[in-house]
Amino acid sequence: MDSLSQILLGASVAAAVVPAAHRRAALAAGAVLGTLPDLDGIPVALMTDDPVLRMTLHRGLTHSLLVLPLAATLIWWLFRRFGNGRVAASPTRWFWAIQLALVTHPLLDAFTVYGTQLLWPLQPPPAMWSSLFIIDPLYTVWLLVGVLVATVAGARPVAGRALAFGLVLSCGYIGWSLTAKALVEREAGRALAAMGLQDAPRFSVPMPATTLLWRVVAMTPDGYVEGYRSLVADRGPMRFTAYPSDVAALRANADLPAVRRLSWFNHGFMGAHVVDGTLQLSDLRMGSEPDYFFRFAVARRDGAGWTAIAPRQAPMARDIGATWQATWSRIWTEPVDATAAGRVVPAASGR
Repeated sequence: MDSLSQILLGASVAAAVVPAAHRRAALAAGAVLGTLPDLDGIPVALMTDDPVLRMTLHRGLTHSLLVLPLAATLIWWLFRRFGNGRVAASPTRWFWAIQLALVTHPLLDAFTVYGTQLLWPLQPPPAMWSSLFIIDPLYTVWLLVGVLVATVAGARPVAGRALAFGLVLSCGYIGWSLTAKALVEREAGRALAAMGLQDAPRFSVPMPATTLLWRVVAMTPDGYVEGYRSLVADRGPMRFTAYPSDVAALRANADLPAVRRLSWFNHGFMGAHVVDGTLQLSDLRMGSEPDYFFRFAVARRDGAGWTAIAPRQAPMARDIGATWQATWSRIWTEPVDATAAGRVVPAASGR
């Protein structure tokens, strides 16, 4: 999730646990601890200029549920031993405040689609529960209200109630996002089954800053299909548009380290296209046709075969303002050709 949400979540859980007299100090400590795991981007950037490694090393060690409890325990011990006395005065509450401020960070991240390596150094594919967009004001606003009230009220009882209010409503919103995802998955499953794609690997993800409009992608033998579902406007079966992928080129380069690592990281939800003799791989989870946030050139055609190249990231040409406008409009409006839903429609143009 975005840094503001992580700061507010860390501040909220820490301040909700400590004694009332320590509440303002816990707000500050929790805010710092809540954003601390994302500082992994600094050493990763210093370690390598490979964009594939930079992407896939993020949310690794510093987001691991096997590492963070140990780090939290060390931080707690250091503050108890060398701090200003608050942790020593209430060690049990501060122990849990520090633990929660750190551990809730990767758990919240796992609700996005990017991928969070919760069990690092073990190597299962990263968790991507994908029920929240990386920025969603309806998740963040309740935490913001609670933190602002607690900052002003300090040790007064209203501060504790405001923090609890913010945490309950933000968690309730996550619960709603999972419910919305289940509703979309049900409709997507029905439509894909009607197209003979009931067993196709698929994912669903909310569109920017909302849980009312969702995007679903399913992989096919020659590419993938993409469809949208508004929980407000859509009534009929989902409609999917088919897009081709150069599966032969992807298969020919499947053993390249960059391709293997990307396939592990994105669960195989990857589009392949040859552009000017260069194989480009798109992470289908983030973005939509025809633009994706993460596109990497990984190989060059060499006669009848392929030669690996140092991975490089292709720029994204998306008009962010137009995307937001289109998203808002689509939430409230079902396409006029919705009666054609439930079948695969070829893409209007290829790459």
